[in-house]
Amino acid sequence: MARYTGPVCRMCRREGVKLYLKGERCTSGKCSIDRRAKVPGQHADARKKVGEYGMHLREKQKVRRYYGIQEKQFRNYFDMAAKAGMTGENLLTILESRFDNVVYRMGMAESRAEARQLVLHNHFRINGKKANIPSLLVKVGDVITVSENSTDSAKIKELLEGLASHISPKWLDVNKENGTAKVVALPTKEDIDFEINEQLIVEFYSK
Repeated sequence: MARYTGPVCRMCRREGVKLYLKGERCTSGKCSIDRRAKVPGQHADARKKVGEYGMHLREKQKVRRYYGIQEKQFRNYFDMAAKAGMTGENLLTILESRFDNVVYRMGMAESRAEARQLVLHNHFRINGKKANIPSLLVKVGDVITVSENSTDSAKIKELLEGLASHISPKWLDVNKENGTAKVVALPTKEDIDFEINEQLIVEFYSK
């Protein structure tokens, strides 16, 4: 399935909740879901009541879009989580452990889409080694740093200045002076500042 390239605010409206896909815009008065919360589409008003399957589907789509992951990869993460037991909780841990999400959580990007782009452009390192794959899963003890070649980047400097007011999750030990972060624990559901009912996703894939 190809990556969605249309207006991302439509995805928030479709799921009926802010997915924080455009960074600062999502917390401003320009947010589309605040101005026009109706589901997109000419037949939006005629949509019928959501059934059990639809409820499961919408939860899966909401989480997939929140993290910016395609269906095939999302299903692979689910299968990986299922093999380890406690499928729902493990799935959330895996999603939070993605390299692009870690960059976003540490405050070095305004959105996951921007974090993904910065990672692809070699702006960060893991344990001092080149890491330009957004889907890499970090482990406890890993240290994320800004690449030496990126320290003079205007964008990186802007993000470093914004770290002073950024609140990072407890599983990341962030040095706000130089923009480095150490993974001190695996993320859990309690660390996610977004309402997710992972059991609905488990039930969706279990049908």
